[in-house]
Amino acid sequence: MERVLLACATVPLLVTAAILAVLVAGSAPLFRDVAPADFLLGAVWAPLAGEPRYGVLPLVAGTLLVAALALLIAVPAGLLAAVWLSEYAPRRVRRVARGALEFLAGVPTVVFGAAALLLLTPLLQRCLPGLPDLNALSAGIVMGIMILPMVSSLSEEALQGVPRGLREAAFALGATRLQATLRVVLPAARAGIAAAVVLAMARAVGETMIVALAAGRQPSLAANPLAPVETMTAQVLQVGLGGVAAGTAAWHALFAVGLLLFAGTFGLNVIGAWLRGRVREGRS
Repeated sequence: MERVLLACATVPLLVTAAILAVLVAGSAPLFRDVAPADFLLGAVWAPLAGEPRYGVLPLVAGTLLVAALALLIAVPAGLLAAVWLSEYAPRRVRRVARGALEFLAGVPTVVFGAAALLLLTPLLQRCLPGLPDLNALSAGIVMGIMILPMVSSLSEEALQGVPRGLREAAFALGATRLQATLRVVLPAARAGIAAAVVLAMARAVGETMIVALAAGRQPSLAANPLAPVETMTAQVLQVGLGGVAAGTAAWHALFAVGLLLFAGTFGLNVIGAWLRGRVREGRS
């Protein structure tokens, strides 16, 4: 039985190693002709142009812009929802609210992308005349709504992990519930809240369908949320579906972008897991 359990635990590690090996092997031919520094710091991404350019920086900028917009929506709203659910909501209301958040988390991302393109963008165009049909703002707002349940649930878990004795001590010193929440509970749960933000960031960076449908297809270094942008995931989808011949430089560039995306999301998840581990150690 121990061997069976060990084999089950080894499967995710083997899958991760296999993905990494495929990405490294697929991107290696690109770096024979393109210097890694030119790939990472280049300001032009045009793999299918007459004179191809493989500077991934515009794709990274677009990815970070959309993810930052999403966090601006998800973190305040998710944290407020977590505080209310953990500290104020009655038990029955809490159960219903958690169910609604779980339902929101189960909505397919393609539905969010269609909502951003067909519902939110026309509304924003009424307030912002001249806003393009594809833009970073609508994609970021809808992505923020998508990752909100993650921020809320992980933050609520961190808040509920704060020992009850800290709350009672604050009340014994004359603090109101709001003062105890702001000055005692939230500071004590900061590691778990930070983990929620980092993991939500990783989820936003790796999202594909929302940005593919609503953000645009124009790699740009300009941090303008009202303009079209292109993210790393959308580029992989676009070029991968565009009939790029296997073995070409553009084909290997997809693996290089995927490798960079893998490294970024893996690093964020490691940081998030480390922060959550600190929370569990504090409870024990």
